[in-house]
Amino acid sequence: MTAATEVTPSLKMYGKMLTFTRIKLETADHSEIDAYLAANLSNKNSQIPVIIDSDVEQDLDALVDLLWSWGLQPIGVVTGILDEAAKALRLAIFPGDGKRIELLRPTKKQTAAAASIPQTTVNATVTTDNEEGSKTVSPAQAQSPVNEAAVSTEETSFAEADAMTTLFYDQMLRSGQSINHVGGDLVLTDSVNNGAEAITDNSLHVYGRAQGRLVAGATGDKDARIFCQRFNPSLVSVAGTYCLHDSIPAEMIDKPVQVRFVEGQGLVFEIIKDS
Repeated sequence: MTAATEVTPSLKMYGKMLTFTRIKLETADHSEIDAYLAANLSNKNSQIPVIIDSDVEQDLDALVDLLWSWGLQPIGVVTGILDEAAKALRLAIFPGDGKRIELLRPTKKQTAAAASIPQTTVNATVTTDNEEGSKTVSPAQAQSPVNEAAVSTEETSFAEADAMTTLFYDQMLRSGQSINHVGGDLVLTDSVNNGAEAITDNSLHVYGRAQGRLVAGATGDKDARIFCQRFNPSLVSVAGTYCLHDSIPAEMIDKPVQVRFVEGQGLVFEIIKDS
């Protein structure tokens, strides 16, 4: 008899967070684009993934070559005037601002653990105009998380319900774990450890210590927000604009914080105050 041999699958599909830079073009003059890159890039070996956002017609093939010559790596375009050219070059087409890749409308509430959010809620006082307790971080590189859910959920029926569905997760999210919820808010009643990631296309709520990577509005929802009881993430992102830990205002660390996106300002960090 011959020993049974383990069959190795020929293909595995999994997701991790991918960050890329979004290039917004207002011109089709490649000499102007080249001059801008020359003035703003320190070297031609950055290997930064980029997506192209243009409201004007482009010679996309030539533009891709130009970006590659500067060490940038075009992976796709924002949907619009360049869609057909992108398809011809087999580049990805990303949804525009405020658009979702997929909208799930379940009739049955999803839950990852049979418990509900604690009844005590955060009483938030929103500050404006960058008053004390509020900090703004300018827009940085755009990011697009690409991820498969790492937790199981109840079987869901997709039918006539119009309401978004909240996903409650009652366990600690440990290093190496990832949870991705599409179609509603994501509520974590425990902590998120370093090396873990929590992603939702709506708002994210963390009632423990929030470390790791926190992403809300993952498919472009600019109204999404992040709420944390103890805020200390390695990366935070709302609607594609992200901020790394070193750029987060120091006074926000380990405080109850909300994060939102404001057009023209980027990410705004606000301490949640007691009433």
